[in-house]
Amino acid sequence: MAKFEIVMPKLGESIIEATITRWVKNVGDQLEEDDSIVEIATDKVDSEIPSPVDGKLTELLYEEGDVVPVGSIIAIVEMDDDDDDTTEVEEAVVESSPEVVSEKKVAEVVEQAEPASEISYSDSSKFYSPLVKSIADKENISVKELDSISGSGQDGRVTKKDVQDYLASRSKPTSVKKEVMTTKVSVPPVPTAAGDNIVEMDRMRKLIADHMVMSKQVSPHVTSFIDIDVTDIVNWRNSIKDSFLKREGEKITFTPIFVQAAAQALKDYPQINVSLDGYNIIYKKDINVGMAAALPNGNLIVPVIKKTNEKSLLGIVKSVNDLASRAKANKLQPDEIQGGTFTITNFGSFDSLTGTPIINQPQVAILGVGAIRKQPAVIETPQGDFIGIRHIMIMSLAYDHRIVDGALGGMYLKRLKELLENFTPDTSV
Repeated sequence: MAKFEIVMPKLGESIIEATITRWVKNVGDQLEEDDSIVEIATDKVDSEIPSPVDGKLTELLYEEGDVVPVGSIIAIVEMDDDDDDTTEVEEAVVESSPEVVSEKKVAEVVEQAEPASEISYSDSSKFYSPLVKSIADKENISVKELDSISGSGQDGRVTKKDVQDYLASRSKPTSVKKEVMTTKVSVPPVPTAAGDNIVEMDRMRKLIADHMVMSKQVSPHVTSFIDIDVTDIVNWRNSIKDSFLKREGEKITFTPIFVQAAAQALKDYPQINVSLDGYNIIYKKDINVGMAAALPNGNLIVPVIKKTNEKSLLGIVKSVNDLASRAKANKLQPDEIQGGTFTITNFGSFDSLTGTPIINQPQVAILGVGAIRKQPAVIETPQGDFIGIRHIMIMSLAYDHRIVDGALGGMYLKRLKELLENFTPDTSV
């Protein structure tokens, strides 16, 4: 039997000790690689120490509440080993995070106990534990396949469970539904009083509620704002709305103009017209803009204008009016609310200046359109600056900070501002 020593890891340059807050495993417990053994705490970080090996926990050298110097042995794991030549492992000092505890020593032990891997990992930039390599050899998983597996370990390291999950999904003929891993929280009790009216959510509101909570759990939301002078757009729309209504038999609103500009900006910045699948970025070929619409019953629906970037302004006007009217009449087809790659929601419809919308998953950004209001503004001319009354609005962009950084979000909004402020007053529709 080989013995493996678990040591207190180094958790930062200035941290020399840590407190054992709870032993997750007890003496006699069987361990699998990556099983949490103990919870530790410092004045800067709380963490867990996982087991780098399979085996049996045979000894705990410290008790809960003890303050332990970095590098001290805190537990002993007895490894199952059929090779009589395997020697006892020496103390392994951790140089970084708990997840890399004694990885070098683990490799030395397993190399003595197992035959050499038949797959060459020299072309991979990732670290794989000997156990993961062993499973990959046995199941004939190539290095390329192994590199494509999303790791759930520290710093994205691929664990045994990740490989097993991959093998399970690879063997199934249909795709496996992905579930969001969330931390369960205790919902506080809601008091009621005499006369309170309790009404259960309808099915659509339940779906909306679940979708909104899921989006906030999946995506770290960041919102950026920009103000835009849309005076030329307001004057243009006022000048043609009557003739357009007479000619086409329907109204022209500001929404189609914003939709067209948003699509053009997405074409210029395709990094926002994407979805995330784990660590894979899916760049969407089409730009399909959804427009959030409030229904008479208070619920929300998002019909989608497909291939928006291929439509003329008149085509977008027709699509917006058609989808909006059929949404209110509950006559949309299922495929008309699917496939969106970007969403616009209009706070201005209710005179709100701006807002911080929630991303419509699996998209990575949503544009909020605020109310258009007359405001005094500085107007720059070759003859000098002066104050004038202008139509100003605020647009907000909420984006998934996993893939869209502040710079990209800011550049998108700046491009949108340029497109709208340079709207040609002689535009025909």
